Amino acid sequence: MRELDQLMERYLDRCWFEASTEERARFEQLLATEDDKLWRWFMGREPVDDPALRGMVERLLQLPP
Repeated sequence: MRELDQLMERYLDRCWFEASTEERARFEQLLATEDDKLWRWFMGREPVDDPALRGMVERLLQLPP
């Protein structure tokens, strides 16, 4: 899904190099998640059960376009 790719690219371009090892690991967890599940999370149609991943989803959604 192109929209998900754009969110991920935005994070990589703006945040990756300054991110802690822990934050990078959470981002990599997101990358390993199925696109359908990510779409539901980012659209608010399904809650993110893992608090760390929930924080990462919220962080990505707050990045300006």
